[in-house]
Amino acid sequence: MSELIPITTPLREFKGHENQVNVVTVFPNKKRMVTGSHDKTLRLWDLKTGILLKKMEGHCGRVLSLAVSRDGQLIASGDTDSVLIVWHGATGEALTQPIEVHSNWINSLDFSPDRTVLAISCSWDNTTKLWNTKTWEQQGDPIMCGRTVNCIQYSPSGKRLAVATNDNIEIYNPDTTPGHVAFFKAHTSWNLFLTWTPNGARILTGGDNLDPTIREWDTTTWKQVGDPWTGHTRYIRSIAVNPTGTLVVSSSYDNDVRLWQLSDRRTIAIFKYSSIVNCVTFSVNGNYILGGGEDGVVSEWALPQDISSKACITTAREACMHEDLSTSEELFTQDINTDPNYHASYAHRSKASVTTARIACINGDLFTAEELLTQDINTDPSNHSSYAHRSFVMARRHNWDHAFRDAIKSISIKPSLTGYISKAIALCGQGHVRNARAAFDVASIYTDQNPQTIHFLLLIKVIAFFNADQYDEANLLLKELVFGCPNADTRACHIVEAYLCVQLGLKALDDARHDEAADHFTAALNSDALSSESDIHDIYEDLVVLFGWDLKSLWRTAHQKNCYALLRAGKLQDAVKSYRYMMASSDENTKAHYLDWSDGKFFTEECSALCITGGDAALAAGKYDGAIDLYSAAIDLDSASDVVFANRSKARSEKMLWEGALLDAQKVTKLNPSSHVGHQLAHTALCGAQRYDEAIEAFTIMLSKLDDAPEAQIRNLRQQYVCPSEAEDAIRSAVWIELENAPLRLLNTSTGLLCDRAAQINSFKMSPEYNDLVSFATKDSNLRMERIKDVVATYFRCVLLSHRWEEAEVLLDDIQNKDLRELNGLGGIAKLQSFCKVARDAGYRWAWMDTCCIDKKSNTELQESVNSMFVWYRHSALTIVYLCDVPPLSQRGALARSVWNKRGWTFQEFVAPKVVIFYQKDWSLYLDDRSPNHKESPAIMKELEDAMGIDARALVTFRPGMSDARQRLQWASSRITTLQEDIAYSLFGIFGVHLPVIYGEKKQNALGRLLQEIVARSGDITVLNWIGQPSEFNSCLPAHITSYATPPCTLPSLSEDQIQTTISSLRKNPVAVDLASGLYERLDNTSAARFANCRLHLPCMAFRVTEVNLSYGSSQETRYEVKADGLHDLLITTKEPIVQFSQTKPTQQTFVLVRPWDRSLLELPDFTDLQDDTESEGEYLTPPSSPSDNSPGHSLVKQEVDDLELRAFRLLVRLGQPFGAFLLARQHGGEYKRVASDRDIIAQVADVASDRDLMNVRTIEIL
Repeated sequence: MSELIPITTPLREFKGHENQVNVVTVFPNKKRMVTGSHDKTLRLWDLKTGILLKKMEGHCGRVLSLAVSRDGQLIASGDTDSVLIVWHGATGEALTQPIEVHSNWINSLDFSPDRTVLAISCSWDNTTKLWNTKTWEQQGDPIMCGRTVNCIQYSPSGKRLAVATNDNIEIYNPDTTPGHVAFFKAHTSWNLFLTWTPNGARILTGGDNLDPTIREWDTTTWKQVGDPWTGHTRYIRSIAVNPTGTLVVSSSYDNDVRLWQLSDRRTIAIFKYSSIVNCVTFSVNGNYILGGGEDGVVSEWALPQDISSKACITTAREACMHEDLSTSEELFTQDINTDPNYHASYAHRSKASVTTARIACINGDLFTAEELLTQDINTDPSNHSSYAHRSFVMARRHNWDHAFRDAIKSISIKPSLTGYISKAIALCGQGHVRNARAAFDVASIYTDQNPQTIHFLLLIKVIAFFNADQYDEANLLLKELVFGCPNADTRACHIVEAYLCVQLGLKALDDARHDEAADHFTAALNSDALSSESDIHDIYEDLVVLFGWDLKSLWRTAHQKNCYALLRAGKLQDAVKSYRYMMASSDENTKAHYLDWSDGKFFTEECSALCITGGDAALAAGKYDGAIDLYSAAIDLDSASDVVFANRSKARSEKMLWEGALLDAQKVTKLNPSSHVGHQLAHTALCGAQRYDEAIEAFTIMLSKLDDAPEAQIRNLRQQYVCPSEAEDAIRSAVWIELENAPLRLLNTSTGLLCDRAAQINSFKMSPEYNDLVSFATKDSNLRMERIKDVVATYFRCVLLSHRWEEAEVLLDDIQNKDLRELNGLGGIAKLQSFCKVARDAGYRWAWMDTCCIDKKSNTELQESVNSMFVWYRHSALTIVYLCDVPPLSQRGALARSVWNKRGWTFQEFVAPKVVIFYQKDWSLYLDDRSPNHKESPAIMKELEDAMGIDARALVTFRPGMSDARQRLQWASSRITTLQEDIAYSLFGIFGVHLPVIYGEKKQNALGRLLQEIVARSGDITVLNWIGQPSEFNSCLPAHITSYATPPCTLPSLSEDQIQTTISSLRKNPVAVDLASGLYERLDNTSAARFANCRLHLPCMAFRVTEVNLSYGSSQETRYEVKADGLHDLLITTKEPIVQFSQTKPTQQTFVLVRPWDRSLLELPDFTDLQDDTESEGEYLTPPSSPSDNSPGHSLVKQEVDDLELRAFRLLVRLGQPFGAFLLARQHGGEYKRVASDRDIIAQVADVASDRDLMNVRTIEIL
């Protein structure tokens, strides 16, 4: 091809702008043009005269973008100040005030084809917004594009919106949310411009300096078609396509405007500008190019003559197709006047009648078409084209013989593509398929080997064979066309495929094969070629002419028949979905048609009834999605009673679709204002949406509706509801019950504030949980439900810290009225902050730390805190143990060695809570044990068992109370505290006692008060079993808790057989019988040990000491030979001498050895023990063991002992066994003091059968 010579002289120029022209748009009526400029104005021009009609002012920024609605009624303009102005298309007057619609430049605008929406894009905020042209308000959320937006444009059908961003071309369906359809990388760098071809089959895009090409994209596959269009050397500024879709014009910063032929992507003309060309477009008739540049001038260029004439003919042909014959004549005349020697125009004008006949075929008026073509044949019998077209008409009328004769006549006059196509179609109609194949083969000779023509010929062959019932051959050929022709119009293939599917569906439907019919219709609808407002009728009108296809209603027919087929096939859900999709995807006119179609017909009524019935069943079965769909379908079908809306509201509430449920509830109220149901449903939805004030209001209205209901049955429903104040009372009660076992002050881990009890309650009242409860507890039955308790318990769950106090601990004053999160994180503050973070991350709102959450200045609060500490830890949701001396990555054994494991308070802090987790110095998990409760970790519990010497099961199942008091004291005997009194105070919770806290008292006094309480409440004398120094509080109590470190001496015991043997022997001795009976009766009437004013009143059997002799052995120990009435002589061995026996002169003091009385020896059930643990906490219902559970022989008694005599003998036998004795010294006032020893004193009755000293049972007062 020879090199093109640039055209440098425009036909005319439009001058008036004072700065560069950025955008040019031509009105659909071909008569006017509007331009926008850097000079901040728009100008309206008369295209015929070139006169400036109006200067449109109002912008304060440079005008960058323009759009004219397709009816020419509206003009929209956008500027660099993000301002939009809308103008009247006819007068140029502003219809709106300046509207700020974006945050930066508005660089692209486009009206939807129906003018209802204006799309607006901003270059820098990466969004495209859709504005309603009636309200001029934003419609929906912005479309968030990937990068800077450069250009936007609706497709010709309006069903797609294309967006060019720096990175990609993005395609959206503006009618759906989300509407993203496709995106693809068009150019190697930025995508600066895009436009659709008039038929919507292609998108053309332009790139920047790095890729100054135009690229063509198939809109069904979004794949590139052919190679890039090259020619421009700098980035593409604008692209336009002429009305017939045959020519493309583009402008660039290289000062060139290029004219391209779309079919082969070839440059056919170049227009050279003197400056950069910012914008370019075609005139409506396609004969002229209009462009604006940096020189502020709009230039009009005429297309080269041969190109212009072809464009004119194409446009005239379109006028004929729209039955605008006067315009067609005008265009042909115009072209003749331009070039009298251009024969094509004469030929086209002479064939206007053929074109009119074609239009009649398209409109289905076959009689008129036949008459017109017959007139043309009569006028010119040698016109082969008229015969061929009449053959098509006769084929449409199924007059196959006439069609065949006309086809043969056409070919005989002049063999042509049209003639052989008509012959092949006629032969197919006659059933001569083999001959038709031959005719199609010959027709291919006259295609000039044009691929597009060949492709369309083969499509006609597919349709003709299909109509001849050659389905398999037709489908095979169609598939080959789709996959075997890379440059073919694949959209045409898909349209034909869809149409054939519809035809197969109709055949199946006629034969009552409903499932098969539905499959065919669904396949057609799934085709990318169909849309609710498809322009395929115009694009593929030849198919309409040849076969009478109704392409305009193809989509509609497929949907209607699909709904019918699915309904008849029993696929109700699918039928509903198909109907809803059909309605949602349709414009208003199409929807009106569907309503006409369904109104009064079986589909609406039957489908509605089935939908409601199915919805009720789905709702009852808990299939809420299905219920919503079915009720929605019924509502869409205008079967919308208040019951349907009510049921859909219920289903939506179950799916937590609160807004939809509320709208349905409001609809129920509107349809049935006197009913309480709508307000009840609104209450439920508003509660779910956490709009609690409105929910309470709706609930109150509901109660009034119930009160005012005329039906007694409805009024009676009021009795099951309570007013909100009653609900609040129930919640308040639950809160106080929950807080009764919680610390007085807690740290809010979310706010960082220390909260007292009032602040905690106020926080709860401000929470969604509280409002939800108030709204929930509306029925009387709900007040008795566990939900209130559960919600309150969950909200107030708290985490407590167990730790070893360090030097710089944070105190109450350090955090009072301060946000903990904002404090300097050093020392104790850092520990507290880390603790709260761990608690918050674990999902807990409240936390407690003993250093800073107790007001130690308040004696009352301190008292309550110490006495409640065990209960607080017991009721904590989690206790975190912080091991400050265990470094990260420590191995097993570090916990056992930690100082935490030796402190007094930490013992109860571990055994009290149910859930404990250990953290190392850096707040990482000990041993990286990620189990939810380290009390259930075998490795950790084994380590603690070995370290404490306490069985792991006892640690885990520990309950507070008096049972096993001696053993619990032994567990605590190795613990230490900083303050000496705390060794006793830290055990208050262990034993479940509440005693005054008196810091400053002596350690012996604090421990004595605790032991005194244990003995007084339980009568358990095992706590008197110790060795060491006596207490100043009472000589029967130890001075130090370490006195319990040594376990009690284990004494020998008789087996059950030995007991029975001894009893048999005693029965033979009358003295023993009397002794046993009297002794049993006396001991049964003896009370338990008790304390009064630090004096122990100890019931016991007393044996007077008659002689004490000091003896020496080879060891360092001191031995005392002791004689006492009724006892075997005994030897007391000690490491330290007994002071009372070390005087130089014999003492005159009276000594007795006593056996403390233990009522368990009576072998009676002790019911008082069942209450031992429950006194401290109601939840501990497991009865404790008797204080003497470990006494000799007790566990061997398997049978119930009912016989009094037998029990008396058993008592006598057991009294004869060795026992632990106390040595008491009588004081001047007649009281006694215990003589302490560092060894156990073991004594035994000399002759149990005759020793009357056993009867010396008395209560001795011990100081």
